[in-house]
Amino acid sequence: MTRRRIGMWLAGAALLASGVAAGAAYAQQRGADADPYVWLEDKDGARAQAWVAAENARTLPRLQNDPRYKQFHAEALAIAAAKDRIPMPQQVMGRIVNFWRDADHPQGILRWTTPTDYAASQPAWRTLLDVDALSKAEGRKWVYKGMNCLAPEERLCLIALSEGGEDAVTYREFDLASGQFVANGFVLPTSKQGAAWLDKDTLLVSRDWGAGTMTASSYPCVVKKVTRGQPLAQAVEVYRGAPDDQLGTYASVMTDGAGNRAVFLERQKTFFGADRSLWTPAGVRRLDLPARTAPAAMVDGQVVFTTSEPWGVIPTGAVASVPLEKLEAGRVEPVLIFAPTARQAVAGVDATRHHLIVDYTDNVRGRISIHTPGASGWTTRQVALPDNVSFGIAGTSEHNDTAFLATTGFLTPTTLARFDAGSTAAPVQVKALPAKFDAAGLVAEQFEATSTDGTKVPYFIVHRRDAPRDGRTPTIMTAYGGFEVPMLPSYAASTGKLWLERGGAYVLANIRGGGEFGPAWHDAGRKTKRQVIYDDFAAVAKDLIARRFTSPATLGIYGGSNGGLLMGVEFNQHPELWKAVTIQVPLLDMVRYEQIAAGASWVDEYGSVSVPEERRFLASISPYHNIKRGVAYPEPYIWTTTKDDRVGPQHARKFAARLKEYGLPYLFYEDTAGGHSGDADIEQGARLQALQMTYFAQKLMPAR
Repeated sequence: MTRRRIGMWLAGAALLASGVAAGAAYAQQRGADADPYVWLEDKDGARAQAWVAAENARTLPRLQNDPRYKQFHAEALAIAAAKDRIPMPQQVMGRIVNFWRDADHPQGILRWTTPTDYAASQPAWRTLLDVDALSKAEGRKWVYKGMNCLAPEERLCLIALSEGGEDAVTYREFDLASGQFVANGFVLPTSKQGAAWLDKDTLLVSRDWGAGTMTASSYPCVVKKVTRGQPLAQAVEVYRGAPDDQLGTYASVMTDGAGNRAVFLERQKTFFGADRSLWTPAGVRRLDLPARTAPAAMVDGQVVFTTSEPWGVIPTGAVASVPLEKLEAGRVEPVLIFAPTARQAVAGVDATRHHLIVDYTDNVRGRISIHTPGASGWTTRQVALPDNVSFGIAGTSEHNDTAFLATTGFLTPTTLARFDAGSTAAPVQVKALPAKFDAAGLVAEQFEATSTDGTKVPYFIVHRRDAPRDGRTPTIMTAYGGFEVPMLPSYAASTGKLWLERGGAYVLANIRGGGEFGPAWHDAGRKTKRQVIYDDFAAVAKDLIARRFTSPATLGIYGGSNGGLLMGVEFNQHPELWKAVTIQVPLLDMVRYEQIAAGASWVDEYGSVSVPEERRFLASISPYHNIKRGVAYPEPYIWTTTKDDRVGPQHARKFAARLKEYGLPYLFYEDTAGGHSGDADIEQGARLQALQMTYFAQKLMPAR
């Protein structure tokens, strides 16, 4: 159940017509030679680390010495560590498997129980892997990043472990039956990499094999066959992308309950577009597919695709299928399964033994439909579910038609229900999250703002029903606006406890660039069209102010990653609208973003400084390059992590350094672990949450 990811430069007018090569050379020269803070891009260098330590020593006392910080931290940690959370299920090897963190296991345990026992209020869990104990034994800060199991038995799995939360992982073979790492089993040392099982003795692996096997954005571009017991140096090349591809090249294996198997090779030339091929023992067959059409599931020999562009008679944003036997014969003749309307978007597809479950939204409200292949095509039925909430499918298996449905809303604690995809019987609740904050008197409402070009932009606001419309309600607002990622209603326990209970309001803006209304909503804000994203966000803020929900004196905003870029742009373009701005793990230097961490992989979203028109636009919005002396900016809180190997901490550091140079107020904090998502353990998450809420409280809820 998925979606997407995250980039910008300034060049002189005399060089705008010089062509791609000259423009790129100029941008690189200017970025390196004229930028006084390039030294902060040395992520682990002594000078940069000393600068970080000094900034942390300035910021942490300001926030942690506030008497509210201790309470915020305690509340956030209690929510993260609570044992009454829902253990989300994964059906593997006939078991229910779950990865769990709590106060006793801050880094987490991988555990299992039986399907019958899972429905009990207190299942009998058996531990498979204790990540805390493993870290202690090996002297490493391991972070669990998931597992990939060999179908159909699902006994042998590759477990991904990251040191400190980086995207680079180590794969180790694990036996789910014995609960042990396999002696002399597969071990793939740390790299940004992918691995797929061909059989119990063979993997298809893409990783850093040496010179010429990684892209400029730090992802692998060569797939090799690795045989059990064979040194990696003897792996046999199967497929090759190119170092100048924007993302990487990977293998994946798709199976269904009827015994069908498809092995796909995906060469991601751009972030959203790829060449896709079928691998067979006889060789590789290139598939005649649009670049933005991808395999997503398989049911009874029908390979299911999602597409973000027209595909013959299949419309943009739809779900369609092609029989595997036709794919293997090179005949790609898609059949429509589901076509969304202009206000609908597919959020994900999941396969059971005989059915396909489509999770989609309708005006940002969740919907579920079930589709079944047959001799005369696909049949469809809608699942009757409550309105104004979001849904997610968890724990499907190709071995049965059982699925688990997660239901969540702003004020609705998450529930989990079990249902049979082949039955019309209503889902039966098996788990429910107890309320984590007092929602009495709160209401969630949806409104629309009008953007600069007349587009209607929906947003949600959660607030006290009896709050006076006097513009004085402390309000925090967020959005993402990129990579076709939808922002949907969900039960945010920490926000409710730390903010809503204290009289604040919360706003979620569904701006363009995201996936709330499908690929067209996303494409409307790609590359040089991105200004509409920033206009949408500002339009929502102005609408909130016009409706007297809040005012610039009581409005704060936050966002991370691509959302951190959004915050940086809004900080520059509309400093008059906000009292507080939190900028999380952000992109901010859009001149050099292609040269920092995995930045080169996001050219399909942001554009490139090597293209004159795109360079001009990137220069116009790059937050780092558009800070001005003497402007009355709000004091921002900028935070990042040293272990972030996706966006990198470099952007946040340089932005803070530029603010300091100009004598502008700011707070900067860099955590030393956690990667891009800040997820090394539950304490880190609680600390980051408490620091941010303390900042918002200082700005928007000053102590009396």
